[in-house]
Amino acid sequence: MQERRLGADLALADYDPIEHLNAIFSHPSTLSSVSKTSRALQRHQYELDAEIAQRVAEQITADGQSVQRMQAAQADLAELFQKIESVRERAIHTEQTITEMTADIKRLDNTKRNLTLSMTALKRLQMLTTAYEQLRGLSSSRQYRECAQLLQAVIQLMGHFKSYRSIDQIATLSRNVSDVQRELLEQVCEDFEVTFAKGEVAQRRGMLADACLVMDALGDNARARLVTWYCNTQLREYRQVFRGNDEAGSLDNISRRYSWFKRMLKTYDDQHAAIFPTPWRVDEMLANAFCEGTRDDFKAILVKSIRRADGQSLDVNLLLSCLQESLDFEHSLERKLTNSSRMSIDTFTSNDEKVPPFAHAISEAFEPYLSLWVEAQEKQLSVMLPKYRQQPLKPPDEEFSPQMVMSSSTELYSFYRLTFAQCSKLSTGASLVELSKVFAKYLDNYAQQVLLYHISERPSGQTPSRFPSTEDTIIVLNTADYCFNTCIQLEERIKGRVEESLRASVELQSQEDAFMGVASAAIRGLVRMVEADLEPAWREMRNTGWSKLQGVNDQSPYVAELLQRVNARSRVILAMLHKQQYARAFCDNLVELLASTYTANLIQSRPISEVGAEQMLLDSYVLTKGFGELLTLSAPPGTAAPAGFVKRVQQTMGRLSPLLKTLQVRPSPPEALVQAYLVHIADKSEINFRKILDLKGVRKQDQGQLVELFIAHKSGPRNESLPQYSAFLTSLVVNTGTTTTTSNIASAQLHNLQGRFDPSIFGSAIMTAARDGVDRFGSPALGGSSAAGSRSVSPPPGIVIQNGDPGNTPGGNVNQNLRNIGKFFKRDLGGFGGRFGGHRGGDDGGK
Repeated sequence: MQERRLGADLALADYDPIEHLNAIFSHPSTLSSVSKTSRALQRHQYELDAEIAQRVAEQITADGQSVQRMQAAQADLAELFQKIESVRERAIHTEQTITEMTADIKRLDNTKRNLTLSMTALKRLQMLTTAYEQLRGLSSSRQYRECAQLLQAVIQLMGHFKSYRSIDQIATLSRNVSDVQRELLEQVCEDFEVTFAKGEVAQRRGMLADACLVMDALGDNARARLVTWYCNTQLREYRQVFRGNDEAGSLDNISRRYSWFKRMLKTYDDQHAAIFPTPWRVDEMLANAFCEGTRDDFKAILVKSIRRADGQSLDVNLLLSCLQESLDFEHSLERKLTNSSRMSIDTFTSNDEKVPPFAHAISEAFEPYLSLWVEAQEKQLSVMLPKYRQQPLKPPDEEFSPQMVMSSSTELYSFYRLTFAQCSKLSTGASLVELSKVFAKYLDNYAQQVLLYHISERPSGQTPSRFPSTEDTIIVLNTADYCFNTCIQLEERIKGRVEESLRASVELQSQEDAFMGVASAAIRGLVRMVEADLEPAWREMRNTGWSKLQGVNDQSPYVAELLQRVNARSRVILAMLHKQQYARAFCDNLVELLASTYTANLIQSRPISEVGAEQMLLDSYVLTKGFGELLTLSAPPGTAAPAGFVKRVQQTMGRLSPLLKTLQVRPSPPEALVQAYLVHIADKSEINFRKILDLKGVRKQDQGQLVELFIAHKSGPRNESLPQYSAFLTSLVVNTGTTTTTSNIASAQLHNLQGRFDPSIFGSAIMTAARDGVDRFGSPALGGSSAAGSRSVSPPPGIVIQNGDPGNTPGGNVNQNLRNIGKFFKRDLGGFGGRFGGHRGGDDGGK
């Protein structure tokens, strides 16, 4: 038992002899069994040696058997290869035997096939010879119907003997057949010439119709020769009359040309149509020949007219009349001679991509001269715009409505539509592209010289200058919006009609942006109107002793008046804005302006005590709540303000909170003020810290200690991550005599604080901003948030456009700035839920 256990332990893979010995002799009393254990180990070793020897002997025996099996397999393979070779030899022998047995049968099959071919060839030769003899006889007797049938058979039979032309008899027969074909061709042509020359078409119509069958059998070249001769014969008189006579061939007599050919077509239908087979389409061939000759005549006449020695230019009206007649004539040919009708000139797209056969067949000669017509339209537009500028915004006998637009805009686009429809009938190529560029030019001029003119300050010869009313500004805004949308439709229509290769040349995107720029200017003009009413409230704010307040109230006296004036004027304006996106844009810009003006007046009110700052902070909360309800002033009672707008107001007005919270902290102890600055303002700017001290009224000699303490604290480990400058506070410049912002907002506000704001200046500011760039209107992102004072502009007064003409300045600069303003304004309006140019995609489209 012990030996069995010992052997099992020795067989373990992770056997440890030391551990095994310790297990056996775990106690001193077990040492007496050492000899017994040793004998057991020796016996186990002997057993292992015996087992190993047995296994080695068995393996040697197995190797010998494997070799014997391999030798047997090789012998079997050799025997198999011998059997395969024997089978292959027997197969070859069998094949040779079968080939010898069937050789005679193959020779018989070849003989039969050759005999059949010979009999067929002889039979066809006999038929060809017989048909040739009959064809010669029928040809001499002018039996053309029978000749046509035999000629087709002869040509078909002759095709079978092409490979036998090396035989003299076959070559001679082939030459004879060719001679007959040539004789028939000349004979038929001679019969046609003689019959038409003698005027015997009616009497010999049947014979000529049969002759056409012969020409059909002779092939395409023969048919083309006969048709060409017929067309030249019929048009010979036309060419003699209209090409050799200056009076008859002039553009004034273009109708005579078309009348002559219509008579010719009638003659063809009555007398000649029965002669020619219908598939020949001889009437189309005749019409094409007429159109080609007429087009060449018109090209020569137009070149001669342009190079006249007397210096007179080509009559545009005559040119258009001739072109219209040519188009009508082409259209009549298509209706009469083609199965598929011409695509409608009133549609902009066509499912039929096949070009009509007579499209521009003659009118092509006039297209290079359509630039004269385009120039005439441009002259007419140049006369229309000054008249539009002098027209009142609304007729005196018509009442104002929030949807009203200037009548001149509808008249202009009506003119555009009519002109476009006329041009698209005349040409869909380069002339239409040229007309689109004229449209673009005068759309720019309309935006600058008409729309902006009506919202700009204009000297009236009296005091004060004339400035636009709220109704006038609303009408201009509606008109700009109407022009923007109609401009998109106009571009789509032109691209739908112009040739596909020229579509990329049609672009009215810049004009759309210019109209959005006018809309932006109108919105800002409405904001200025509200601003003009707020000066008394701001004056009361500045006159409040903010450094002497002893306690705080719910709100200051000026707050109620300010909100009342803002709401009163805004309610009137919002009631006139019939599109929600413009109402939102107006409120956004108004809130930006109010926040900027509040900041400017806050700085003017320094020094501000801690109590005063606390009161101002409470006032800002009241104003924030009041401004958040601007969008609901014209809505039914109980309407909640949009959450997005309320958040926007809170963000805009909330920029003042860090400043006011910092001003609430006393300068003593100084550490408290420094810590409050680092927490609320959260920048490392020493200049900005000094601004806080100036606003609090800290004397210059007392600021040194505070600044040194600020420098020490800002370098601490807790303030390492603070930015160097605060965007809001950095934009303010607080000096002894002036207060301004980087975008000139506060400077404009201060100018207004020195004297009452004149609302007439906003039109001048609009044009000034259009000249100087988008930044004069504030941040381009009209609908996005920005630093205080970087958005709405209160422009400096005294800038007046002489004679109210924006065009007196470089037009390209004004137009470009208007477009830039329009792009940004359109992007923001898209975020308000409006749809502006949805086909554009990207920022140009609304959600």
